[in-house]
Amino acid sequence: MDWQKIYNERKMTADEAASRIKSGDYVVIGHAAGEPGPIIDALVAQKDHLANVMPAHYISMGKSEYCLPEMEGHFRHHSWFCGKTSRAAVQENRAEFTPIFFFEMPRVYTDHMINVDVALIQVSKPDKHGYVSCGITADYTLPAARVAKLVIAEVNDQIPRTFGSFMHVSELDCIVETSRPPIMVTPAPLDQDDYTIGEYCATLIEDGSTLQLGIGTMPDAVCASLINKKDLGVHTEMVSDAMLPLIDAGVITGKRKTIHKDKLVCTFLMGTKRLYDFADDNPMVEMLPVTYTNDPRIVAQNYKMVAINGCIEVDLMGQVTSETLGYKQYSGTGGQVDFIRGAAMAEGGKSILVMKSTAKGGKISKIVTNLALGSAVTVSRNDIHYLVTEYGIADLRWKTLRQRATELIKVAHPDFRDQLRDEYEKLYYKLPD
Repeated sequence: MDWQKIYNERKMTADEAASRIKSGDYVVIGHAAGEPGPIIDALVAQKDHLANVMPAHYISMGKSEYCLPEMEGHFRHHSWFCGKTSRAAVQENRAEFTPIFFFEMPRVYTDHMINVDVALIQVSKPDKHGYVSCGITADYTLPAARVAKLVIAEVNDQIPRTFGSFMHVSELDCIVETSRPPIMVTPAPLDQDDYTIGEYCATLIEDGSTLQLGIGTMPDAVCASLINKKDLGVHTEMVSDAMLPLIDAGVITGKRKTIHKDKLVCTFLMGTKRLYDFADDNPMVEMLPVTYTNDPRIVAQNYKMVAINGCIEVDLMGQVTSETLGYKQYSGTGGQVDFIRGAAMAEGGKSILVMKSTAKGGKISKIVTNLALGSAVTVSRNDIHYLVTEYGIADLRWKTLRQRATELIKVAHPDFRDQLRDEYEKLYYKLPD
């Protein structure tokens, strides 16, 4: 097969590629930092010729202009995980939201519960055999592209070539060449509470453990506290810059992993140029679809699997919301429960939820007697294991309701402990002195 001939025949401008999208099409957009921005911009610019196009994705790190109020009638976003640019559209009923476990999401497309008309993806330049790498996003992007009626690819020569997930150029219907830096995400600064939480978590992580780390400052703080550990592995959904110092120091080696030994397994990357340069052509990094990386049955095969994720609010029974603020959808389930359940099934596994004890400058306790009205329970009280705040570690696994309340009040902010105790005893049970 003369792949270069196919490649050249399918090259076109972003405007030409976007013009292939029709009214009523369901359009899956590449995830997070991997979205093909120039093609999306071209699509939005053609809005006057379009009606009821449904752009669908997990979190977006781009502009998401199809979510703006003035786009109503032209576009209606389908969100699987609210981000900063799509949150208002969901909350104001200008977009659809579907709650789902991340590892199950691609099945919606591959099992044809929703037919994918168009996949908009961003990939690396082709290698000498005509294969492009999925670069920084394999997750649902690759499975959706496999079943889409039309695949429009931004081939960006600044996207890293990563191992694990490839497509041949013959699978790409429209090719838009670019040369631009992918979306960068700079780590947020850490404060003393972040570092304290990270240090508490480090006491729970044994040498030889395999880690999953979620998004946010506190998982980053955990990494900063692991510098003295040995032979840690990584099996996660996302890799950020926070892991790089541990790799450089020889802390993350993967040598004691039970599956994918010596490999750093993930489904998407989100960080700075330093991270993308590290991943480029690096056989240590294995990018695989989320149907594999996040499947609890796969996660459970990792000995000493430790899942570390942030959350929004926890009640005194151990119910957790990580995605809503009362009635308002704020983010999504993501892969948090995928890994919590996988870690629970793993030999020597642990799951750790982390959060600061208060919000709004200390005015609100994030440990509450009952979750706010309308809150979605992301992690059930049956699934929770450890909760860590800047005041310590609460071990809730298999504890009674009274034991749970006592543990949680201990790690709440001191300003709220008496109030929590009084409310709990009025509603439920007398607690030990």
